[in-house]
Amino acid sequence: MARIFACLTDEMDKETSRTLAAGRAQIALFRNNAGEFYATADSCTHEQWSLGEDSDLEDNEVICPLHMARYDIRTGAALCIPATGPLATYPVEIDPDGKVYVIVDAGPEG
Repeated sequence: MARIFACLTDEMDKETSRTLAAGRAQIALFRNNAGEFYATADSCTHEQWSLGEDSDLEDNEVICPLHMARYDIRTGAALCIPATGPLATYPVEIDPDGKVYVIVDAGPEG
């Protein structure tokens, strides 16, 4: 099982995101206002805009600032137009030392 180290839990504030490189793939890591971590494909399905680098996070919804497409970070579901489809999602693990990992060889869930 391949895991990509993303960060320590205390390195990401609530309601923030970042982009991780996973080989050729780019993954967006989000921390919602409850402190939970979720990972999705990084690009908005409408205009391939980076959601990890440049988006707004409201609870469990990420909003692409380019045209206001919205996605559920827990499921990857597109929540409104102009999103053209769901985002792939990836499992996230947090070890007892507070290290956050994204599981990439398990394949996308969404």
